[in-house]
Amino acid sequence: MYRRSLLRAALAAPAVSALAAPALRAQTFDHPIRIIVPNAPGGTSDILARLIAPDLTKALGQSVVVENRAGAAGNIGADFVAKSPPDGHTILLMDVSTLAINPSLFPRMPFDVQKDLAPVSMLLYAPYLLAAKNALPVKDVAELRAYARANGGRGLNMANAGVGSLTHLTSVEVGSYLGGEPVHVPYRGGAPALTAVVSGEADVIINGATATQPYVVNGQMKGLAVSGPKRLTALPNVPTFKEAGLPMDDAGTWQGLMVAGNTPRPVIERLVKETKAITEQSNIAAKFADLGGEARVEGADSFRAWLAKATDEFGAIVRKNNIKPE
Repeated sequence: MYRRSLLRAALAAPAVSALAAPALRAQTFDHPIRIIVPNAPGGTSDILARLIAPDLTKALGQSVVVENRAGAAGNIGADFVAKSPPDGHTILLMDVSTLAINPSLFPRMPFDVQKDLAPVSMLLYAPYLLAAKNALPVKDVAELRAYARANGGRGLNMANAGVGSLTHLTSVEVGSYLGGEPVHVPYRGGAPALTAVVSGEADVIINGATATQPYVVNGQMKGLAVSGPKRLTALPNVPTFKEAGLPMDDAGTWQGLMVAGNTPRPVIERLVKETKAITEQSNIAAKFADLGGEARVEGADSFRAWLAKATDEFGAIVRKNNIKPE
C-alpha cells in the first residue's frame, strides 16, 4: 500500500510541476524590458518613463530602457507594443486618451485597441487649464461666455495641441458651451499653441496645466478654469471646470501603462504591484506633483472601465463634430 501511494505521488509530481511552471514563468522577468513612448523625447510620457525606469529595474531585476517611437498620433509606438510578445517585457506608456480617440478619428487602425493591447494601470492624471490672452477683456468664464456670444460674428480663436487631441475635443465642447462659434486653431503641440496665446495670435487655450500654469503665474496670460476635482495649489483663485459650469470637467492628461493583448494576468498584476510601490515613494510623488499631477495606480480593471467609457464619449464628440485627422 505504501509503495503504491509513493508511486502515485511520484507520477503526480511532474503534472503538478507542469501546472505550476506557467504561473511561475508568468511572474518572472528574464530579459531586458522596454518602455515604449509613442512621442518625441521631452513630453510628459517620456519624463514619466525615465522617472520610473530606474526603480522598475530594481524591482523586476532586469534593465528597463525607454524607447521613443513617435508618429501617427501615437499609433506607431502603440502598434509596436500590440505586436510584441505577450510577456510583459514591452510596455506602452502614453496619454491613453489618444487610444480612446484614435479608433473614431482614423478610418483604419493598424491594431485593435481592445483586443491587441491589455491595460496594466493608469499611472498619472494631470488637469487642463483654460487660459486667455491678457488683452482679452474678460476675467472669468462668465465674462468669456458673454464676450463670445456678443461677438459671435468674429468669434474666439481657441488654440489646441492638434486636430483630434483631447485638448481639441475639450475645446470643441467648451466652445459649444461658450457660444459664438469659436474658431478652433490646431498647432503642432501644446508649446506652439501656448506661444500663440502669449503673442496674441490666439485668444484662448485649453492645455495641460503642467505646461500652462507657469505662463499664468508669470502674468503672461489669464487663468480662467482648471479641470479635475480640485483647484491648483499655485492658482487657488482659479475655479474648477465644474465650479465654473463648464463641460468635460474630468478632461486632462491621463497617462497609462499597457502591454500586448493576451499577456498573462499574473504578469500584469506584478507590474501593477511594482508600479504602485514606486509611485508611493515620497521622491516620486513629489516629482509627479511637480508635473502638476497625482498618481492614479488603480489596476487593470479600473483602467479598462475608464478606457471603454472614454472611447464611447470621445468617439461621440469626434462623430458629432465630423473631426478628421490632418
